[in-house]
Amino acid sequence: MRFLLDTHVLLWLLGSPDRVPAGVLDHLADPAHELRASSISALEIATKERLGKLRPSGLVEAWSARLSDIGAAEVPVSGAHAALAGSMRWAHRDPFDRVLVAQATIEAMVFVTVDNALRDLPAPAILTW
Repeated sequence: MRFLLDTHVLLWLLGSPDRVPAGVLDHLADPAHELRASSISALEIATKERLGKLRPSGLVEAWSARLSDIGAAEVPVSGAHAALAGSMRWAHRDPFDRVLVAQATIEAMVFVTVDNALRDLPAPAILTW
């Protein structure tokens, strides 16, 4: 099974893993599963740091190394992902979330989030707590 991490879940895994329930951590750490992080999360984190909504973490500067630390691979944003994100008939307006959902949909990944606004998203599968 492949899991695409929502940006906040990625940040928690890297800096505050205690915020993720033990059962979810165990599931994500299972070697039979693959962790993925979207390149759109790097954009989201950099934007929030620039705007002062997130403390600078050094994550963007060390993106590949930090993903490797948790055994995650990067999913680049493709034209197909962008086109689906822009065309989805879904009231949610956050462009970062829309791209993540599009990637999970096109790449057939389970989307991992705790965001209540995403619970009824049009992705094929979702893991929440």
